[in-house]
Order: sequence, then C-alpha cells, then structure tokens
Amino acid sequence: MKFSRGLVALILILLFNTSLVAQYLYKDEVIFNPAFNETIEKLGSELYQKTGISLRIVMLKELPNKMNIVDYEKELMKDFSEPTILLTFSEMNSKVDILASEPSLYEYFNKKQILSPVSSPVQAFVIALMNMDFSDMTSGGTILPLLAQKAKPGEVLGKYSGSMFNGYADIAEQIADSKNIILVNAVGSANQTSILIVKVLFYGFIVYAIVMYTKRRLYYRRQKREQK
Repeated sequence: MKFSRGLVALILILLFNTSLVAQYLYKDEVIFNPAFNETIEKLGSELYQKTGISLRIVMLKELPNKMNIVDYEKELMKDFSEPTILLTFSEMNSKVDILASEPSLYEYFNKKQILSPVSSPVQAFVIALMNMDFSDMTSGGTILPLLAQKAKPGEVLGKYSGSMFNGYADIAEQIADSKNIILVNAVGSANQTSILIVKVLFYGFIVYAIVMYTKRRLYYRRQKREQK
C-alpha cells in the first residue's frame, strides 16, 4: 500500500500533536474535554519552561489491580526523568493525591493545605469549635471542598474538571511564588479573594449564630437556677 507524502505528513502532525496534548494532562480516563486539556497544557508548559518542573495531572476511572494510589504514582513516576509532580485523581476510588519525584520539590508548595478538606480559615475554626478540637486547623483546600459538593448528573464532569484544575493552578502558582516568577496563564488571586470574602462573611454569620445560641442557652440555665 502506497502513502502519499501529504498523508504521511498528516499522520506525523497528528502523532506530534497527540504527544503534546498528553504531556501535562498525562492520563485522562474521565473528562475528555478539549478545553480542559488545552488549559492544562498552557499552564503546565509555561511552568516547565520557567522552572524546569513538570506538573502533570492523572485522571483515572479506577486504580488498576486495586493498587494504592501512592504506589500507582510511584510506578508512573518511573516514566519521567525531569523533576515531576503528579496530581492524581481516581473517580471510582474517590482518591486524590500529590506526589513529587524529589523530596525537595515539596518545599515549593504546601501539599497539606492543597489537599485539606476545609476551604477557609473561618470554616476550619467553626469545625474546630463544634468539635472542641483546635489541634489541627489546616485550611485552604482547593480540591476536596469542591469535589465534596453535590452535583447533578450532567454536572459531575464539570465538578471534576473544576476541582482538579483548581488544585493544579494552586500548585503551579505556589511554585511560581516560591521561585519569584510570574505565570501569564495563572488563574490569579482576584477571583479567589472574592470567594474568600464571601466565605468569611458566610461562616462569620455561622460563628455569630453559634455564640448567640450558646449565650441564650447559658442565660436560660441561669434563669432556671435563680428560680429554684
């Protein structure tokens, strides 16, 4: 079978583009959204060009052979020679993790904060107040709070892509800040600040309601004691 030069060129172009597309959205068994893919590629490519760090997303339907997510990441990490950070999500296993190829890479971002199930300091305080446990008030989670939200059947993929990009952008921006560089394709802090203000007001009202409720209960108890 003979191939024309044009057909061969087309095949090579398609193969080349596919390799580019799969560079930072390394595996995608869930989203299959060209816009999501393109956004990850732009930010990941810029981050690598300016820092030499490859930040890759892995979106799995399910972990193979009932593997632990960290063990799976370690196996996958063998494919990369450059400094690499993997942000991995498994839908069926309901697992999210971040693994760096070198321990020194963790100095550029706060893994515990990014994977926190609590989104704001006020929310962390409210939870600690309700549980009367202030030993761990880590907040600022950019993935799990969004993943935990309920979504209609047609909006599930949007929730996945939104939460994972949120975390991806958070890692990228923290690395950029640590290295004193500016990412043109970064999300920026303006929108996050607006969201934080709304959260502070919302949870502030909750704290106020809890305080007033507690005062009222103490008042009624004191009244009953005085009547006796």
